[in-house]
Amino acid sequence: MSNDASVSLRERVKAPPAKALVEAYYAPAVANSIKFVFVPEMRIHLAHALMLAETGIVKRHDIATILPVLLDLEAKGAGVLSIDYSQEDLYSYIERHIVKVLGPDVGGRLHTARSRNDLNVTSWRLALRDRLLLALEDLNALRAVVLQLATKHAATVMPGYTHSQHAQPISLGYYLLSAGDVLARDFRRLSGALLHADLSPLGAGALTTTGFPIDREGVARQLGFAGLVESAYDAVSSRDDVHETAAALAILMTGLSRVATDLQAWTTAEYGFIELADAYSSVSSIMPQKKNPQALEYTKAAAGHVTGALTAVLAASKNTSYSDVNDGVSAINVPVLEAVDKTRATLAVIQGVLETMIVKPERMAKAAADGYGTATELADVIVRETGLSFRMAHNIVGRVVREAIEAGKTAPEITTTDLDTAAQALFGKSLGIARETVQRALDPAANLKSRTVTGGPAATEIARMLGARRTVLAADAAHVAAVQSRIDTALAGMRDAVRTFKA
Repeated sequence: MSNDASVSLRERVKAPPAKALVEAYYAPAVANSIKFVFVPEMRIHLAHALMLAETGIVKRHDIATILPVLLDLEAKGAGVLSIDYSQEDLYSYIERHIVKVLGPDVGGRLHTARSRNDLNVTSWRLALRDRLLLALEDLNALRAVVLQLATKHAATVMPGYTHSQHAQPISLGYYLLSAGDVLARDFRRLSGALLHADLSPLGAGALTTTGFPIDREGVARQLGFAGLVESAYDAVSSRDDVHETAAALAILMTGLSRVATDLQAWTTAEYGFIELADAYSSVSSIMPQKKNPQALEYTKAAAGHVTGALTAVLAASKNTSYSDVNDGVSAINVPVLEAVDKTRATLAVIQGVLETMIVKPERMAKAAADGYGTATELADVIVRETGLSFRMAHNIVGRVVREAIEAGKTAPEITTTDLDTAAQALFGKSLGIARETVQRALDPAANLKSRTVTGGPAATEIARMLGARRTVLAADAAHVAAVQSRIDTALAGMRDAVRTFKA
Protein backbone atom coordinates (compact mmCIF):
# COMPACT_ATOMS: atom_id res chain seq x y z
CA MET A 1 0.00 0.00 0.00
CA SER A 2 1.33 3.47 -0.90
CA ASN A 3 1.73 6.16 1.75
CA ASP A 4 -1.24 8.16 0.44
CA ALA A 5 -3.74 5.33 -0.08
CA SER A 6 -5.07 5.49 3.47
CA VAL A 7 -5.92 9.20 3.33
CA SER A 8 -8.21 9.27 0.32
CA LEU A 9 -11.06 11.72 0.73
CA ARG A 10 -13.44 9.35 -1.08
CA GLU A 11 -13.59 6.60 1.54
CA ARG A 12 -17.28 7.36 2.06
CA VAL A 13 -18.06 6.27 -1.52
CA LYS A 14 -16.97 3.20 -3.48
CA ALA A 15 -17.11 4.34 -7.08
CA PRO A 16 -14.78 6.88 -8.70
CA PRO A 17 -16.30 10.09 -10.08
CA ALA A 18 -18.14 9.70 -13.36
CA LYS A 19 -16.25 10.65 -16.53
CA ALA A 20 -18.93 13.21 -17.40
CA LEU A 21 -18.61 14.82 -13.95
CA VAL A 22 -14.84 14.91 -14.23
CA GLU A 23 -14.95 16.62 -17.62
CA ALA A 24 -17.70 19.05 -16.66
CA TYR A 25 -16.67 19.90 -13.12
CA TYR A 26 -13.58 18.28 -11.56
CA ALA A 27 -11.06 19.05 -14.30
CA PRO A 28 -12.10 22.69 -14.82
CA ALA A 29 -12.34 23.24 -11.05
CA VAL A 30 -8.83 21.97 -10.43
CA ALA A 31 -7.41 23.92 -13.38
CA ASN A 32 -9.03 27.14 -12.16
CA SER A 33 -7.81 26.55 -8.63
CA ILE A 34 -4.26 26.12 -9.87
CA LYS A 35 -4.57 29.28 -11.94
CA PHE A 36 -6.14 31.50 -9.32
CA VAL A 37 -5.43 30.18 -5.81
CA PHE A 38 -2.35 27.95 -5.72
CA VAL A 39 -0.24 30.79 -4.32
CA PRO A 40 -2.84 31.99 -1.78
CA GLU A 41 -3.49 28.44 -0.64
CA MET A 42 0.19 27.79 0.00
CA ARG A 43 0.29 30.92 2.17
CA ILE A 44 -2.64 29.56 4.15
CA HIS A 45 -0.92 26.21 4.71
CA LEU A 46 2.16 27.95 6.06
CA ALA A 47 0.18 30.21 8.39
CA HIS A 48 -2.00 27.34 9.60
CA ALA A 49 1.04 25.15 10.23
CA LEU A 50 2.67 27.85 12.35
CA MET A 51 -0.53 28.28 14.34
CA LEU A 52 -0.83 24.53 14.99
CA ALA A 53 2.65 24.57 16.47
CA GLU A 54 2.24 27.77 18.50
CA THR A 55 -0.97 26.51 20.10
CA GLY A 56 0.46 23.08 20.78
CA ILE A 57 -2.21 21.34 18.73
CA VAL A 58 0.49 19.62 16.66
CA LYS A 59 3.99 18.94 17.94
CA ARG A 60 6.62 21.40 16.82
CA HIS A 61 8.77 18.56 15.53
CA ASP A 62 6.01 17.51 13.14
CA ILE A 63 5.46 21.07 11.92
CA ALA A 64 9.22 21.48 11.46
CA THR A 65 9.05 18.44 9.18
CA ILE A 66 6.01 19.70 7.26
CA LEU A 67 7.19 23.27 6.60
CA PRO A 68 10.09 22.38 4.26
CA VAL A 69 7.77 20.22 2.19
CA LEU A 70 5.35 23.11 1.86
CA LEU A 71 8.13 25.51 0.88
CA ASP A 72 9.48 23.05 -1.67
CA LEU A 73 6.05 22.58 -3.21
CA GLU A 74 5.45 26.32 -3.29
CA ALA A 75 8.77 26.89 -5.04
CA LYS A 76 8.27 24.13 -7.61
CA GLY A 77 4.66 24.97 -8.32
CA ALA A 78 1.53 22.95 -8.93
CA GLY A 79 3.15 21.13 -11.82
CA VAL A 80 4.69 18.60 -9.43
CA LEU A 81 1.29 17.52 -8.10
CA SER A 82 -0.05 14.16 -9.22
CA ILE A 83 -3.49 15.09 -10.56
CA ASP A 84 -5.75 12.28 -11.73
CA TYR A 85 -9.10 14.06 -11.26
CA SER A 86 -10.28 11.53 -8.71
CA GLN A 87 -10.64 14.51 -6.36
CA GLU A 88 -12.54 17.71 -6.97
CA ASP A 89 -10.23 20.39 -5.60
CA LEU A 90 -6.65 21.56 -5.43
CA TYR A 91 -6.21 20.92 -1.72
CA SER A 92 -6.81 17.20 -2.11
CA TYR A 93 -3.80 16.93 -4.40
CA ILE A 94 -1.66 19.13 -2.17
CA GLU A 95 -2.48 16.94 0.82
CA ARG A 96 -1.81 13.82 -1.25
CA HIS A 97 1.59 15.23 -2.18
CA ILE A 98 2.48 16.02 1.44
CA VAL A 99 1.39 12.58 2.63
CA LYS A 100 3.31 10.93 -0.18
CA VAL A 101 6.48 12.67 0.98
CA LEU A 102 5.98 12.41 4.75
CA GLY A 103 3.58 9.53 5.22
CA PRO A 104 0.01 9.64 6.57
CA ASP A 105 0.97 10.15 10.21
CA VAL A 106 3.02 13.34 9.90
CA GLY A 107 1.69 14.49 6.54
CA GLY A 108 -1.88 13.97 7.64
CA ARG A 109 -1.57 16.38 10.58
CA LEU A 110 -1.63 19.63 8.57
CA HIS A 111 -5.38 19.45 8.12
CA THR A 112 -6.00 19.30 11.86
CA ALA A 113 -8.59 21.83 13.11
CA ARG A 114 -9.82 22.98 9.72
CA SER A 115 -12.09 22.00 6.86
CA ARG A 116 -11.87 22.41 3.13
CA ASN A 117 -14.85 24.73 3.62
CA ASP A 118 -12.95 27.44 5.47
CA LEU A 119 -9.71 26.70 3.59
CA ASN A 120 -11.27 27.14 0.16
CA VAL A 121 -13.27 30.26 0.93
CA THR A 122 -10.17 31.83 2.50
CA SER A 123 -7.96 31.08 -0.50
CA TRP A 124 -10.49 32.61 -2.89
CA ARG A 125 -10.86 35.66 -0.65
CA LEU A 126 -7.10 36.12 -0.72
CA ALA A 127 -7.08 35.91 -4.50
CA LEU A 128 -9.95 38.40 -4.69
CA ARG A 129 -8.25 40.77 -2.25
CA ASP A 130 -5.02 40.75 -4.24
CA ARG A 131 -6.86 41.50 -7.48
CA LEU A 132 -9.03 44.21 -5.93
CA LEU A 133 -5.95 46.06 -4.74
CA LEU A 134 -4.49 45.96 -8.24
CA ALA A 135 -7.79 47.09 -9.73
CA LEU A 136 -7.96 50.02 -7.31
CA GLU A 137 -4.44 51.05 -8.30
CA ASP A 138 -5.40 50.88 -11.99
CA LEU A 139 -8.56 52.85 -11.33
CA ASN A 140 -6.60 55.58 -9.56
CA ALA A 141 -4.16 55.75 -12.47
CA LEU A 142 -7.09 56.37 -14.82
CA ARG A 143 -8.55 58.97 -12.46
CA ALA A 144 -5.24 60.83 -12.49
CA VAL A 145 -5.23 60.95 -16.30
CA VAL A 146 -8.84 62.13 -16.39
CA LEU A 147 -8.10 64.97 -13.95
CA GLN A 148 -5.01 66.00 -15.93
CA LEU A 149 -7.03 66.18 -19.15
CA ALA A 150 -9.86 68.00 -17.41
CA THR A 151 -7.38 70.63 -16.26
CA LYS A 152 -5.89 70.94 -19.74
CA HIS A 153 -9.30 71.29 -21.42
CA ALA A 154 -11.17 73.37 -18.84
CA ALA A 155 -11.71 76.05 -21.49
CA THR A 156 -12.08 73.79 -24.54
CA VAL A 157 -15.63 74.69 -25.52
CA MET A 158 -17.88 71.98 -26.93
CA PRO A 159 -21.60 71.22 -27.13
CA GLY A 160 -23.23 69.62 -24.13
CA TYR A 161 -25.88 67.05 -25.03
CA THR A 162 -29.11 65.78 -23.58
CA HIS A 163 -31.09 63.10 -25.43
CA SER A 164 -28.24 63.13 -27.99
CA GLN A 165 -29.25 66.66 -29.01
CA HIS A 166 -27.43 69.96 -28.53
CA ALA A 167 -28.35 71.25 -25.07
CA GLN A 168 -26.01 73.90 -23.63
CA PRO A 169 -22.33 74.72 -24.15
CA ILE A 170 -19.86 72.98 -21.87
CA SER A 171 -16.12 72.38 -21.97
CA LEU A 172 -14.36 69.10 -22.55
CA GLY A 173 -12.79 69.61 -19.13
CA TYR A 174 -16.24 69.86 -17.57
CA TYR A 175 -17.28 66.60 -19.23
CA LEU A 176 -14.12 64.86 -18.02
CA LEU A 177 -14.54 66.24 -14.51
CA SER A 178 -17.96 64.64 -14.38
CA ALA A 179 -16.58 61.32 -15.63
CA GLY A 180 -13.84 61.55 -13.02
CA ASP A 181 -16.44 62.00 -10.28
CA VAL A 182 -18.11 58.77 -11.36
CA LEU A 183 -14.74 57.02 -11.21
CA ALA A 184 -14.22 58.39 -7.69
CA ARG A 185 -17.50 56.82 -6.63
CA ASP A 186 -16.42 53.60 -8.35
CA PHE A 187 -13.34 53.71 -6.14
CA ARG A 188 -15.49 53.94 -3.03
CA ARG A 189 -17.67 51.06 -4.20
CA LEU A 190 -14.65 48.85 -4.93
CA SER A 191 -13.07 49.93 -1.65
CA GLY A 192 -16.20 48.74 0.12
CA ALA A 193 -15.88 45.39 -1.62
CA LEU A 194 -12.22 45.22 -0.56
CA LEU A 195 -13.18 46.04 3.03
CA HIS A 196 -15.50 43.05 3.15
CA ALA A 197 -13.20 40.71 1.24
CA ASP A 198 -10.34 41.61 3.59
CA LEU A 199 -11.72 39.47 6.44
CA SER A 200 -10.55 35.98 7.30
CA PRO A 201 -12.95 33.02 7.37
CA LEU A 202 -10.15 30.64 8.41
CA GLY A 203 -10.89 28.72 11.57
CA ALA A 204 -14.58 28.44 10.82
CA GLY A 205 -14.10 24.77 10.02
CA ALA A 206 -17.03 23.19 8.25
CA LEU A 207 -19.43 25.65 9.92
CA THR A 208 -19.00 25.51 13.75
CA THR A 209 -15.25 26.17 14.26
CA THR A 210 -13.47 23.30 16.05
CA GLY A 211 -12.88 21.79 19.46
CA PHE A 212 -9.16 22.46 19.14
CA PRO A 213 -7.85 25.69 20.76
CA ILE A 214 -6.96 27.42 17.51
CA ASP A 215 -5.93 31.07 17.22
CA ARG A 216 -8.11 32.51 14.45
CA GLU A 217 -6.98 36.07 15.07
CA GLY A 218 -3.29 35.16 14.87
CA VAL A 219 -3.67 33.37 11.54
CA ALA A 220 -5.69 36.28 10.18
CA ARG A 221 -2.89 38.67 11.12
CA GLN A 222 -0.25 36.46 9.51
CA LEU A 223 -2.22 36.47 6.26
CA GLY A 224 -2.57 40.24 6.41
CA PHE A 225 -6.32 40.29 6.92
CA ALA A 226 -7.89 43.32 8.58
CA GLY A 227 -10.02 41.08 10.80
CA LEU A 228 -12.29 38.05 10.93
CA VAL A 229 -15.57 36.97 9.51
CA GLU A 230 -16.41 36.25 13.11
CA SER A 231 -19.43 33.95 12.92
CA ALA A 232 -18.19 30.62 11.62
CA TYR A 233 -21.50 29.89 9.94
CA ASP A 234 -21.36 33.25 8.17
CA ALA A 235 -17.74 32.64 7.19
CA VAL A 236 -18.44 29.53 5.12
CA SER A 237 -21.98 30.34 3.96
CA SER A 238 -21.92 33.98 2.86
CA ARG A 239 -20.28 35.20 -0.33
CA ASP A 240 -21.58 38.73 -0.44
CA ASP A 241 -17.94 39.76 -0.82
CA VAL A 242 -18.15 38.26 -4.32
CA HIS A 243 -21.62 39.67 -5.01
CA GLU A 244 -20.54 43.15 -3.93
CA THR A 245 -17.38 43.02 -6.01
CA ALA A 246 -19.25 41.88 -9.11
CA ALA A 247 -21.81 44.64 -8.65
CA ALA A 248 -19.17 47.33 -8.17
CA LEU A 249 -17.29 46.11 -11.25
CA ALA A 250 -20.45 46.08 -13.36
CA ILE A 251 -21.27 49.64 -12.32
CA LEU A 252 -17.71 50.76 -13.06
CA MET A 253 -17.70 49.13 -16.48
CA THR A 254 -21.12 50.54 -17.32
CA GLY A 255 -19.77 54.04 -16.72
CA LEU A 256 -16.71 53.36 -18.87
CA SER A 257 -18.94 51.98 -21.61
CA ARG A 258 -21.04 55.15 -21.64
CA VAL A 259 -17.95 57.33 -21.98
CA ALA A 260 -16.63 55.02 -24.70
CA THR A 261 -19.93 55.43 -26.54
CA ASP A 262 -19.51 59.21 -26.52
CA LEU A 263 -15.88 59.02 -27.61
CA GLN A 264 -16.77 56.66 -30.44
CA ALA A 265 -19.41 59.09 -31.71
CA TRP A 266 -16.96 61.97 -31.44
CA THR A 267 -14.45 60.16 -33.67
CA THR A 268 -16.88 60.06 -36.60
CA ALA A 269 -16.67 62.43 -39.54
CA GLU A 270 -20.06 63.79 -38.55
CA TYR A 271 -18.65 65.02 -35.22
CA GLY A 272 -14.90 65.20 -35.81
CA PHE A 273 -14.25 66.25 -32.20
CA ILE A 274 -11.44 63.78 -31.52
CA GLU A 275 -9.25 61.26 -33.30
CA LEU A 276 -7.94 58.09 -31.69
CA ALA A 277 -4.25 57.35 -31.87
CA ASP A 278 -3.26 54.73 -34.42
CA ALA A 279 -2.18 52.42 -31.61
CA TYR A 280 -5.78 52.18 -30.37
CA SER A 281 -7.39 51.86 -33.80
CA SER A 282 -7.87 49.14 -36.38
CA VAL A 283 -8.36 49.13 -40.15
CA SER A 284 -10.60 47.52 -42.74
CA SER A 285 -9.50 44.63 -44.93
CA ILE A 286 -11.37 46.08 -47.91
CA MET A 287 -11.94 49.82 -47.32
CA PRO A 288 -8.59 51.63 -47.37
CA GLN A 289 -9.91 54.81 -45.77
CA LYS A 290 -11.16 53.19 -42.57
CA LYS A 291 -9.73 53.88 -39.12
CA ASN A 292 -11.92 52.04 -36.65
CA PRO A 293 -12.16 52.84 -32.91
CA GLN A 294 -11.22 49.31 -31.88
CA ALA A 295 -10.32 50.20 -28.28
CA LEU A 296 -13.72 51.78 -27.66
CA GLU A 297 -15.60 48.86 -29.15
CA TYR A 298 -13.55 46.53 -26.95
CA THR A 299 -14.49 48.58 -23.90
CA LYS A 300 -18.19 48.34 -24.61
CA ALA A 301 -18.01 44.60 -25.23
CA ALA A 302 -15.95 44.07 -22.07
CA ALA A 303 -18.60 45.92 -20.08
CA GLY A 304 -21.11 43.36 -21.32
CA HIS A 305 -18.88 40.51 -20.15
CA VAL A 306 -18.54 42.01 -16.67
CA THR A 307 -22.26 42.64 -16.42
CA GLY A 308 -22.69 38.99 -17.38
CA ALA A 309 -20.41 37.99 -14.50
CA LEU A 310 -22.66 39.88 -12.08
CA THR A 311 -25.66 38.04 -13.45
CA ALA A 312 -23.80 34.74 -13.16
CA VAL A 313 -22.76 35.12 -9.54
CA LEU A 314 -26.15 36.31 -8.39
CA ALA A 315 -28.01 33.65 -10.34
CA ALA A 316 -25.72 30.88 -9.05
CA SER A 317 -26.38 31.89 -5.44
CA LYS A 318 -29.95 33.08 -5.36
CA ASN A 319 -31.82 29.78 -4.95
CA THR A 320 -29.29 27.99 -2.78
CA SER A 321 -29.65 27.27 0.91
CA TYR A 322 -27.84 29.59 3.27
CA SER A 323 -24.97 27.22 3.98
CA ASP A 324 -21.81 25.94 2.31
CA VAL A 325 -22.91 24.76 -1.13
CA ASN A 326 -20.87 24.54 -4.31
CA ASP A 327 -23.24 26.47 -6.53
CA GLY A 328 -23.82 29.37 -4.15
CA VAL A 329 -20.37 29.60 -2.54
CA SER A 330 -17.78 28.08 -4.88
CA ALA A 331 -19.10 28.35 -8.44
CA ILE A 332 -19.07 32.15 -8.25
CA ASN A 333 -15.34 32.50 -7.63
CA VAL A 334 -14.03 32.19 -11.17
CA PRO A 335 -16.55 34.58 -12.79
CA VAL A 336 -15.74 37.38 -10.34
CA LEU A 337 -11.96 37.00 -10.64
CA GLU A 338 -12.22 36.95 -14.43
CA ALA A 339 -14.38 40.07 -14.18
CA VAL A 340 -11.69 41.82 -12.15
CA ASP A 341 -9.08 40.89 -14.75
CA LYS A 342 -11.34 42.07 -17.59
CA THR A 343 -11.96 45.35 -15.78
CA ARG A 344 -8.26 45.92 -15.19
CA ALA A 345 -7.52 45.35 -18.87
CA THR A 346 -10.24 47.81 -19.83
CA LEU A 347 -9.01 50.47 -17.42
CA ALA A 348 -5.60 50.25 -19.07
CA VAL A 349 -7.11 50.52 -22.55
CA ILE A 350 -9.23 53.56 -21.71
CA GLN A 351 -6.29 55.23 -20.00
CA GLY A 352 -4.25 54.76 -23.16
CA VAL A 353 -7.06 56.11 -25.33
CA LEU A 354 -7.37 59.27 -23.27
CA GLU A 355 -3.63 59.86 -23.01
CA THR A 356 -3.09 59.62 -26.78
CA MET A 357 -6.29 60.90 -28.40
CA ILE A 358 -6.13 64.03 -30.55
CA VAL A 359 -8.62 66.73 -29.52
CA LYS A 360 -9.90 69.17 -32.15
CA PRO A 361 -10.96 72.32 -30.26
CA GLU A 362 -11.91 74.34 -33.35
CA ARG A 363 -14.40 71.73 -34.52
CA MET A 364 -15.86 71.49 -31.02
CA ALA A 365 -16.19 75.27 -30.67
CA LYS A 366 -17.88 75.64 -34.06
CA ALA A 367 -20.38 72.91 -33.22
CA ALA A 368 -21.13 74.60 -29.91
CA ALA A 369 -21.73 77.94 -31.64
CA ASP A 370 -23.85 76.58 -34.49
CA GLY A 371 -26.01 74.16 -32.53
CA TYR A 372 -28.33 76.59 -30.68
CA GLY A 373 -27.01 75.45 -27.30
CA THR A 374 -26.89 79.09 -26.19
CA ALA A 375 -30.68 79.44 -26.47
CA THR A 376 -31.14 79.02 -22.71
CA GLU A 377 -28.81 81.92 -21.98
CA LEU A 378 -30.64 84.02 -24.57
CA ALA A 379 -33.92 83.37 -22.76
CA ASP A 380 -32.26 84.23 -19.45
CA VAL A 381 -31.02 87.52 -20.94
CA ILE A 382 -34.55 88.42 -21.98
CA VAL A 383 -35.70 87.82 -18.40
CA ARG A 384 -32.90 89.94 -16.93
CA GLU A 385 -33.15 92.74 -19.48
CA THR A 386 -36.92 93.10 -19.85
CA GLY A 387 -38.53 91.61 -16.75
CA LEU A 388 -40.63 89.16 -18.76
CA SER A 389 -41.31 85.79 -17.17
CA PHE A 390 -39.04 82.95 -18.12
CA ARG A 391 -41.91 81.09 -19.79
CA MET A 392 -42.61 84.08 -22.04
CA ALA A 393 -38.90 84.38 -22.84
CA HIS A 394 -38.77 80.64 -23.54
CA ASN A 395 -41.62 81.01 -26.02
CA ILE A 396 -39.92 83.89 -27.80
CA VAL A 397 -36.57 82.15 -28.16
CA GLY A 398 -38.21 78.89 -29.17
CA ARG A 399 -39.98 80.68 -32.02
CA VAL A 400 -36.79 82.48 -33.07
CA VAL A 401 -34.84 79.21 -33.15
CA ARG A 402 -37.51 77.46 -35.19
CA GLU A 403 -37.61 80.25 -37.74
CA ALA A 404 -33.79 80.45 -37.89
CA ILE A 405 -33.55 76.74 -38.60
CA GLU A 406 -36.20 77.00 -41.29
CA ALA A 407 -34.24 79.90 -42.83
CA GLY A 408 -30.96 77.93 -42.70
CA LYS A 409 -29.35 80.21 -40.12
CA THR A 410 -26.93 79.23 -37.38
CA ALA A 411 -27.27 80.46 -33.80
CA PRO A 412 -24.70 83.29 -34.12
CA GLU A 413 -26.83 84.77 -36.91
CA ILE A 414 -29.79 85.49 -34.62
CA THR A 415 -30.35 89.23 -34.23
CA THR A 416 -32.22 91.63 -31.97
CA THR A 417 -34.69 92.14 -34.83
CA ASP A 418 -35.48 88.42 -34.79
CA LEU A 419 -36.24 88.63 -31.09
CA ASP A 420 -38.40 91.74 -31.46
CA THR A 421 -40.38 90.19 -34.32
CA ALA A 422 -41.12 87.05 -32.31
CA ALA A 423 -41.99 89.00 -29.17
CA GLN A 424 -44.33 91.27 -31.11
CA ALA A 425 -46.07 88.30 -32.72
CA LEU A 426 -46.50 86.42 -29.45
CA PHE A 427 -47.07 89.13 -26.88
CA GLY A 428 -47.57 92.37 -28.80
CA LYS A 429 -44.37 94.07 -27.62
CA SER A 430 -40.77 94.53 -28.73
CA LEU A 431 -37.83 93.83 -26.47
CA GLY A 432 -35.23 96.40 -27.54
CA ILE A 433 -32.22 94.42 -26.27
CA ALA A 434 -28.84 95.79 -27.37
CA ARG A 435 -27.08 93.98 -30.19
CA GLU A 436 -23.94 93.43 -28.06
CA THR A 437 -26.01 91.83 -25.31
CA VAL A 438 -27.58 89.38 -27.75
CA GLN A 439 -24.22 88.52 -29.28
CA ARG A 440 -22.70 87.88 -25.86
CA ALA A 441 -25.62 85.61 -24.96
CA LEU A 442 -25.03 83.63 -28.15
CA ASP A 443 -21.28 83.20 -27.44
CA PRO A 444 -20.63 79.69 -26.01
CA ALA A 445 -17.46 80.76 -24.19
CA ALA A 446 -19.32 83.62 -22.51
CA ASN A 447 -22.01 81.14 -21.51
CA LEU A 448 -19.44 79.10 -19.64
CA LYS A 449 -18.00 82.11 -17.85
CA SER A 450 -21.43 83.03 -16.51
CA ARG A 451 -22.05 79.58 -14.98
CA THR A 452 -20.28 80.26 -11.67
CA VAL A 453 -22.86 78.54 -9.47
CA THR A 454 -21.45 75.64 -7.45
CA GLY A 455 -20.84 72.73 -9.82
CA GLY A 456 -21.04 74.85 -12.97
CA PRO A 457 -18.68 74.86 -15.96
CA ALA A 458 -17.05 78.26 -15.37
CA ALA A 459 -13.27 77.92 -15.46
CA THR A 460 -12.93 79.17 -11.89
CA GLU A 461 -15.44 76.63 -10.62
CA ILE A 462 -13.82 73.81 -12.56
CA ALA A 463 -10.45 74.78 -11.08
CA ARG A 464 -11.91 74.69 -7.56
CA MET A 465 -13.50 71.28 -8.11
CA LEU A 466 -10.40 69.80 -9.71
CA GLY A 467 -8.31 70.92 -6.76
CA ALA A 468 -10.66 69.14 -4.39
CA ARG A 469 -10.64 66.01 -6.57
CA ARG A 470 -6.85 65.87 -6.62
CA THR A 471 -6.82 65.96 -2.83
CA VAL A 472 -9.30 63.08 -2.67
CA LEU A 473 -7.34 61.07 -5.22
CA ALA A 474 -4.15 61.47 -3.21
CA ALA A 475 -5.93 60.22 -0.09
CA ASP A 476 -7.41 57.28 -2.00
CA ALA A 477 -4.01 56.32 -3.38
CA ALA A 478 -2.52 56.51 0.12
CA HIS A 479 -5.29 54.23 1.41
CA VAL A 480 -4.56 51.56 -1.18
CA ALA A 481 -0.84 51.80 -0.47
CA ALA A 482 -1.47 51.45 3.27
CA VAL A 483 -3.56 48.30 2.82
CA GLN A 484 -0.94 46.80 0.52
CA SER A 485 1.82 47.69 2.98
CA ARG A 486 -0.07 46.03 5.83
CA ILE A 487 -0.45 42.85 3.80
CA ASP A 488 3.16 42.85 2.62
CA THR A 489 4.42 43.38 6.17
CA ALA A 490 2.26 40.56 7.51
CA LEU A 491 3.33 38.11 4.83
CA ALA A 492 6.98 39.03 5.29
CA GLY A 493 6.58 38.41 9.01
CA MET A 494 5.02 35.03 8.37
CA ARG A 495 7.84 34.10 5.96
CA ASP A 496 10.37 35.09 8.59
CA ALA A 497 8.57 32.96 11.20
CA VAL A 498 8.65 29.99 8.82
CA ARG A 499 12.32 30.53 8.02
CA THR A 500 13.36 30.71 11.67
CA PHE A 501 10.99 28.01 12.96
CA LYS A 502 12.63 25.46 15.20
CA ALA A 503 11.23 22.24 16.62
